[in-house]
Amino acid sequence: MLVPLQTSVNSRLAGFTRSLLLASFYSFLTGTVLLIVINLITNPGKLAPAFIFSHDFSYIWFTGGLLGVIYLTGNIILLPKIGAALTVIMTVAGQMIIGLMVDTFGWFGAPVQPLGLFRILGIAIMIAGIVFMNYKKRSARTAQSRSNGWLLLGLATGALPPIQTAINSALRYEVSSFFLASLVSFVVGTLALLILSLATARRLRFRTFSESTGRLKWWHLTGGPLGAVYVTTNIILLPHLGATLTLMSVIFGQMLISLAIDHFGLFGIHRHRIDARRIIGVLMILSGIILLQI
Repeated sequence: MLVPLQTSVNSRLAGFTRSLLLASFYSFLTGTVLLIVINLITNPGKLAPAFIFSHDFSYIWFTGGLLGVIYLTGNIILLPKIGAALTVIMTVAGQMIIGLMVDTFGWFGAPVQPLGLFRILGIAIMIAGIVFMNYKKRSARTAQSRSNGWLLLGLATGALPPIQTAINSALRYEVSSFFLASLVSFVVGTLALLILSLATARRLRFRTFSESTGRLKWWHLTGGPLGAVYVTTNIILLPHLGATLTLMSVIFGQMLISLAIDHFGLFGIHRHRIDARRIIGVLMILSGIILLQI
């Protein structure tokens, strides 16, 4: 349930930074600071240079954080091109397909979970539920204007989170700490966003007052800590639930809290009350998770 909260907070922060990438940079930065504090409390010895440089810096040290940034940037690009609903549908479909492959073939050291009828049926019902919740009729002209390339980009972007989680989980075993694995991922992501922000926005300064939001408040900077908890939890869950069930549970939580944010108009979002279509969609998603668990 943390992801929609993080997205809502970061969207408010963007009103002060006037740049989505710069808002994401400060979000990652605050998450990195929190993880540094947690690592100093739980395992300070692992932050010592002697421990860090005793490892061979393979791709798992750098790829997880970079994939998170690419996923974030991809969503920013896709949203105005194919719309919010289709962005959700295509990225979730990509997540499910790759998550299933990670489980089936044990990629990146993930536990192998054989492919079966209930797993395929569960994923199909879940994707159908998400499509049912987000589908809106469009004119033929609008539909034709959508390039297949953007849809493929949506699938490719959605494929990144399960790979990121599997890689971060592999790093967790290499450094014997899920908190340190999360910190490494956030540090790499923060540095990548710093470079992107300097290249696009060409500044790091932001305002402390926004005409639409008012004064900058402490909770405008909580997106990073929420993201840190999310990444760390995924690293912990993947060995126990597998990539597919972890993703499906996460998506179900996202749907629930998104419905609450829309229904009550939280964070200044325009109110969109829960209707029968959305309730049926959520029940379909829950049914898919139950089938996968069977």
